[in-house]
Amino acid sequence: MTPSLRKPRRMRQGNLIRDMVRETIVTTDDLIMPLFVCPGTGVRQAVGSMPGVDRISVDVAVQECAELRALGIKAVILFGIPAEKDPLGKEGYCDHGIVQTAVRAIRAAVSDLMIITDVCLCEYTDHGHCGVLIDGDVDNDATVDLLVREAVSHAKAGASMIAPSDMMDGRIGAIRQGLDQAGFSHIPIMSYAVKYCSAFYGPFRDAADSAPQSGDRKSYQMDPANSREAMIEASLDYEEGADILMVKPALPYLDIIAKLRANFSTPIAAYHVSGEYAMVKAGEKLGWIDGTRVMMESLLSIKRAGADIIITYYAKEFARLQREAQEG
Repeated sequence: MTPSLRKPRRMRQGNLIRDMVRETIVTTDDLIMPLFVCPGTGVRQAVGSMPGVDRISVDVAVQECAELRALGIKAVILFGIPAEKDPLGKEGYCDHGIVQTAVRAIRAAVSDLMIITDVCLCEYTDHGHCGVLIDGDVDNDATVDLLVREAVSHAKAGASMIAPSDMMDGRIGAIRQGLDQAGFSHIPIMSYAVKYCSAFYGPFRDAADSAPQSGDRKSYQMDPANSREAMIEASLDYEEGADILMVKPALPYLDIIAKLRANFSTPIAAYHVSGEYAMVKAGEKLGWIDGTRVMMESLLSIKRAGADIIITYYAKEFARLQREAQEG
C-alpha cells in the first residue's frame, strides 16, 4: 500500500474524536413540534397514518405543551381543526376559533413557550382549498384579505410568530402591514416561502381533514420540477418582510434548502412533513429499518443542508432520546 500523509480514518477512530470533529449537530433548540388542536375536552384521537401523532383538545394541548417545554422543546406550531367548516373558512379568523382559544390557554399555562400559528384557510374551508373559491379557482386577493384577518386574530390571542402557508401572491406584505397597523410590529413572520405541490402531505390532510374536495393545489403551490422559481418566491417574501424563509417538504428538497442558505442571510426553516415521517414509521413497523437512526440521520441531513429551524413530528421523540442520553 502506498504511504499517504492524509488518512481520513484517523479522525474516525473512536467516539471522542468523532464528536470533536463533527461538523453538524441537531439539538432541541432547532426543533418545532406541530400540534393538531380540535374541539372538545380530554380528546386525544390518534391519526392513523401518523403513528404517535394525535388530534388533541385544548386542555390536552396545554398538558402536551408543558411536557414539551420540560423536555427542552421551545416552540410549537398549531394547526386548527374546527367544529364546523364553511366556504370561507370563517373559524380561521374568528377571535374565538380553535387556534385562538388554544393560543390563549397555552400562553396562560406555559408562558415561556414560543407559540407559532399556521395561517391558512384549508383546515377551515369545506372545500379544502387554501382560500376563497371563485369559479372553481382560488381568488388570490380575496384570500389575502382573509389571511390578514386570521394573522391579526392570532396575534391578538397571544401568538409569538405567524406562519402563512397558503402560497398566495403578496400575502407576506399584506400580513406585515396588517400586523403593524394592529400594533403587532414585534411579531415575526415565518413564511412558507417555497411550498411545493407535494404528494408527501397526505397524512397531514388526514389529520386536519383538509384534502381538496375537487381539483388540486397546482395553481398556487409550486411545481416540484422547479428550483429557479424557488428563488423568486423566497426573494419576494423576503422583500415583503418575511423574517424566516421556509422550504416544504424537506428531504426531497435539500438542494432548495442549500440554495436558499447560500443566497439569504435570514434564518432558513424546513418542514419535515407528514409523509416523510410516516414512511419512516411504516418502515420501522415492518422491521425494515432502524427508525431511530433514520430519524436522526434525516434531521441531521436537513440541518446540514442549511436549515436553522426544523418543523418535525419527531421533535418530542428526539427530545426524549436526548434527555435519556444525558441522564444515562
